[in-house]
Amino acid sequence: MQGLIVDYVGVLDGPEEDQKRWQRLLKEVKAKDIAVAILSNDPGGPEAEPIREWEYRGIVDAAVLSGEVGADKPDRAAFQAAADALGLPLSDCVMVDDGIYNVRAAVEYGMVGILHTAFDRTTVEIQTIFDIDGEF
Repeated sequence: MQGLIVDYVGVLDGPEEDQKRWQRLLKEVKAKDIAVAILSNDPGGPEAEPIREWEYRGIVDAAVLSGEVGADKPDRAAFQAAADALGLPLSDCVMVDDGIYNVRAAVEYGMVGILHTAFDRTTVEIQTIFDIDGEF
């Protein structure tokens, strides 16, 4: 696996402490030369600046918004747009989402899917897949 794609709403937009923990984890993922993107069903526009900020600050390599690419999750085209933004095939990406239908679709398209329910649980799965040590 060479790419990690993470949903925003319900995953990265939690309490400030969780956001800081996510940022530390994603920094370690990127340190392993793993490309990281956000894939959100956000329509885009000025209200999407908090999502884009993750890319502007270098926390992720790309922020892909459904409203800007013309496809919403769970459509294959949305996942493909995120993988394309990372320069990777879908089969080389892990998708983290809090929506079971989105995770199921990702798996059907050849991705590894992680259902996010709690930061600590999701972290263990990401750390295992990408061989990352540490406490986040």
